Amino acid sequence: MKVIDSIVASAAAMAAVRRDIHAHPELCFEEVRTADVVAGKLAEWGIPVHRGMGKTGVVGIIKNGNSPRAIGLRADMDALPMQEFNTFAHASQHAGKMHACGHDGHTAMLLAAAQHLAKHRNFDGTVYLIFQPAEEGGGGAREMMRDGLFDKFPLDAVFGMHNWPGMKAGSFAASAGPVMASTNEFKITLRGKGGHAAMPHNAIDPVPVACQLVQSFQTIISRNKKPIDAGVISVTMIHAGEATNVIPDSCELQGTVRTFTLDVLDMIEQRMRQLAEHLCAAHDMRCEFEFERNYPPTINSAHEADFARQVMAGIVGEANVLAQEPTMGAEDFAYMLQAKPGAYVFIGNGEGDHRVMGHGGGPCMLHNPSYDFNDDLIPLGATYWVQLVEAWLSPDDD
Repeated sequence: MKVIDSIVASAAAMAAVRRDIHAHPELCFEEVRTADVVAGKLAEWGIPVHRGMGKTGVVGIIKNGNSPRAIGLRADMDALPMQEFNTFAHASQHAGKMHACGHDGHTAMLLAAAQHLAKHRNFDGTVYLIFQPAEEGGGGAREMMRDGLFDKFPLDAVFGMHNWPGMKAGSFAASAGPVMASTNEFKITLRGKGGHAAMPHNAIDPVPVACQLVQSFQTIISRNKKPIDAGVISVTMIHAGEATNVIPDSCELQGTVRTFTLDVLDMIEQRMRQLAEHLCAAHDMRCEFEFERNYPPTINSAHEADFARQVMAGIVGEANVLAQEPTMGAEDFAYMLQAKPGAYVFIGNGEGDHRVMGHGGGPCMLHNPSYDFNDDLIPLGATYWVQLVEAWLSPDDD
């Protein structure tokens, strides 16, 4: 493994910054303290800072030479609305808020890279350091773009990185094509007619229709979708009734749909609507169908994914650069990849053995209350960012 010496030398200081951020988690669009920490560090290293995009976003700008080329590096800053089980010294100090996805570590890795890039500037062009708020459901990437991110800071390609628990520390993964799914939510209300449970003939019972609808949705996956295309429909909530002897007048279904392509998503939404409306009509009841599209699929462009793999191989060796297995989780970096070429890659976070005394009893998995970021990744992740910049903005490529 070939990590940069100066980054290793500052690793303990960066780990301290990471743990400070972990202890003070902030939710979507509330990352005021975190943004202050980031902006303060960038200013300390002489990096010009722009604030306020996406409400709490921070962009650092490092220039060198005369090339018009530019690259963007993105890290997310927000935490999750969940209670932490860990009791070590840097555990969350705010009840109901926790860095359970490693955004504190993502921020620290990019800060470590920023410090090195500002000092050494072994590149020709511009680096935009994008510290993004509100990835966890708020669409912070989209909001920064709406505020003019790529207009004010024009760049040729944009890259992101996420830690991946269960993947060996010291390894990376990058692949072209879809790597994370779209995320979408639905709410379907079936309107029947309530009545006495002992006299169902006087009512229009939405409950058996709802049960039939849940089963019918799975035929979309098994019979309408090509077997080689990925798609998930999960009904996760069913609400109906208040008493055992009363047939309710309505039943509400909610859940999520995940796909890797918009074509499959279009088909699933259309077929779900048709099934819901026609099945309700067949049973003489009304249907209210709501379908909300959240994050689109995260799709890496081929050239940038291959470029990232080459940089990774120079750091950890080809054997430790893995194929990126697509996941049905979602990521709002997808919005940036819709606007610019780029790649969203994984860095192995290990199995959880890195956690200090006082960690919770659960596994060290994303969105788990016993999770903690592996600080040993900070030099490795920062080295990747630096070498990606130096390769992308190599003076020899002019």
